[in-house]
Amino acid sequence: MRAVIVEEFGSPSQLVLREVDAPVPGAGEVKIRLDVSGVNYMDVYMRNGAYAKSSTYKTPLPMVLGMEGGGTVVELGEGVKGLQIGDRVAYCLSRGSYAEYAVVPEWRAVRIPDAVSIPVATAAMLQGLTAHYLTHSIFPLKAGDWCLIHAGAGGVGQMAIQMAKMVGARVITTVGSPEKESIARTCGADHVIPYEDLDFREEVMRITEGRGVDVVYDSVGKDTIERSIHSVRRRGLCVMFGASSGQVPSITPLSLAEAGSVYFTRPHLADYIADADELNGRAQSIFESIAAEKLRVPIFRTYPLEEAREAHITIESRGTRGKMLLQVRD
Repeated sequence: MRAVIVEEFGSPSQLVLREVDAPVPGAGEVKIRLDVSGVNYMDVYMRNGAYAKSSTYKTPLPMVLGMEGGGTVVELGEGVKGLQIGDRVAYCLSRGSYAEYAVVPEWRAVRIPDAVSIPVATAAMLQGLTAHYLTHSIFPLKAGDWCLIHAGAGGVGQMAIQMAKMVGARVITTVGSPEKESIARTCGADHVIPYEDLDFREEVMRITEGRGVDVVYDSVGKDTIERSIHSVRRRGLCVMFGASSGQVPSITPLSLAEAGSVYFTRPHLADYIADADELNGRAQSIFESIAAEKLRVPIFRTYPLEEAREAHITIESRGTRGKMLLQVRD
C-alpha cells in the first residue's frame, strides 16, 4: 500500500511517500480501507520530534504518520464482535492513517450513521471530540458563562464556538484577519478580537467589565498563555490544549495565585475518550448534532495523499480556516 513515512524528525520535507506492506489486524483490531485521513497539529508535533519523549503518544522511527481516519472495515481480527466487514467507521488517536489501510483497536473505531458522510465524520473526530470535552467536561459551559476561545476560525475553534452557543454561553474569540473574523461570527461568536491589532487581554477585560472570563481555551501556547491566565476571573480556569506558536516550558505556580487563584490545566484528548463508552458517547453526540444541522463541521481543504508535505506547510503557517484532510482514495 501507499503510505506517508517519517524516517527522521524535522521539517515537512521529512514526509516521504513509500510503498509498504499493508498492516494485518491482530486480536481485537480491525483493518480499515481508508477514504480520508485527518491532518492535525498533533501530526506536526510527531513529525518534528516534540512528542519524542511523550509517554502518551509514541513516535518510533520510521513511522507512518496520521492519528485520524475514516473508511470501511475490510478485515476483522480475532475476537472482534461489535463491528462487521462493510461498516463505515471513523477513528482517532491511533497512529498510521496517512496510508491506504490502517489497523486500529476495535474500540477506537466509531460506526458512522447513514446521515453523515465519511469525510465529515472523520473531520469531526479529533477536533470535534476536543471541542466537546473542552466545552462539556473540562469546564462544562452553561447559559451565561463567559469563555475565551483562541483561534476561533480554526477547526477546533469553530466547533467549540458552536458548542458553546448551543448551551447559551457567551463567546469571545481571537482571530488573525477580517476573513477569519467573518468565519468566527458565522459560527456564533459574540465578540471577535483581531489579535494583531488589539491586546486581547485588555479587550476581554473591557468586554466583561473587569471581571474576566470563566474559562480560556488556549491552543496557541507560548505567544498567548501569560495573557490568557490574566484574562480569567478569580478562581477561573485556563486550559492550554495546544501550542501552535510554540511549547510553553513552564508555568510558575505563584503567577496563578497572583492572577486570582486561577486554575490551570494542560489536558490530552486521550484522557477524555479513555474507553469505548466515553468515546462513543461523545462521538454520537457530535454526529447527532451534525445530522440535525445544529453543528457544522468546517472542512477547509482536502489534499491528495502525496501532497501531505503541502498540508503540513499550510497548517504550520496558521493559514487554515478549518479542518484539512488527505484524500486517500476516490
